[in-house]
Amino acid sequence: MKKILLYIFLILSIKTYAQEQTVSGKVLNAATDQKLENVHIVNLTQVIGTITNSDGDFNIQAKVNDTLYFSYIGYKPLRVRVTNDWIKFGQVKIKITELGIALEEVIVADVQLTGYLEIDAKRIPVYNNYRYSISGLNSGYEGGNRQPGAVNKVLGAIFNPADFLYNIFSKRSKELRKLRKMKSDDEIRNLLENKFDRATLMALLQVERLDIDEILRNCNYSADFIKFANDLQILDAISECYEEYKVLDRK
Repeated sequence: MKKILLYIFLILSIKTYAQEQTVSGKVLNAATDQKLENVHIVNLTQVIGTITNSDGDFNIQAKVNDTLYFSYIGYKPLRVRVTNDWIKFGQVKIKITELGIALEEVIVADVQLTGYLEIDAKRIPVYNNYRYSISGLNSGYEGGNRQPGAVNKVLGAIFNPADFLYNIFSKRSKELRKLRKMKSDDEIRNLLENKFDRATLMALLQVERLDIDEILRNCNYSADFIKFANDLQILDAISECYEEYKVLDRK
């Protein structure tokens, strides 16, 4: 009996140790060895995140074969696999490469305000994107004045799920099941709130940029939302769509 209890205790201890394992490192500029602060690191396997401190150091929960995703504005994202040597020997140096960024020309349109509220209110462009809410579902669907028959379009999409959604959601069910965990991790939410490039989302969900846009289109999000929303808003939108799709799929 004592041997059995000891065996169980050892198994639980090993399991607990594996769950609590962490890896540490320092993130540097690959060209200059400059320490980089506020680099975002996401464990894609466990869906948890952290950032580097002022010395470029980080510490994150991870185990062997977990994939860490490093992203920083102006630098090429990097994926690193956690190895036995990393856990055994401790801190490692992670070097990321700076990107050359060419800014596109920005044209500021003159609205030509007159100073009279009644006149100027009519001159300022209004982006009329809104959402229809349907009882029984988690939330609604985005519409707009450029989408005629929006109500019928919404109902049609909900009660006749697109083949595309079935294909993408069924193939990516493992990654999409992590959506709730992604939304609850503060570090990941803070990271996505300030990003608009979809790169981290693509890494987390294992989909391409075109797939993300197509998911949102099939869930009746407007072109303006798809183009201008930050990555956190996109994550929430895909999560809502997936949850509603699961409800309909079960029915």
